[in-house]
Amino acid sequence: MADLISDGKTRVVWMSTVANINAPTVAELTTGADYTKRITPDGLKLDPTTADVDTSSLASTFDTGTVGRVGFDVELTFKRGDNPTDDAPYSTLKYGVSGFLGVRRGVPYTTAWAVGQKVEVYPITCGEPANSAPAANEVMKFVSKMKVTDTPATSATVA
Repeated sequence: MADLISDGKTRVVWMSTVANINAPTVAELTTGADYTKRITPDGLKLDPTTADVDTSSLASTFDTGTVGRVGFDVELTFKRGDNPTDDAPYSTLKYGVSGFLGVRRGVPYTTAWAVGQKVEVYPITCGEPANSAPAANEVMKFVSKMKVTDTPATSATVA
């Protein structure tokens, strides 16, 4: 049994439009802005949260519960670039900008998008970009906090 290593096996694109988030097309994903190389190695944060629902009653002697609403805490950390192409995430992902974040995992980054691949698609509105504090021996970075505006497709299939 071998472990799946994540290095080089994640791809992240920003798309202005997606007709069906459960079945994004190869064309939509290919024409999206590929920001993978601008994201820091630990900079892709898509953390789900699940609320607790108390199902106990007045007669209960034990606290019981079930799952409630799901949400996502989304935050991407980007490297700044010294030219317009490399700094596209900083100039594009401004406060109030809406679009779709597409994430493919477990497939080599260099592999082209293909029908049948699994992908996550998140409808997003960007928050205010936050410049990271300067530090010695580090690249200049910024953090884009994003809000998921509708139910995402966390197990979509490329059409």
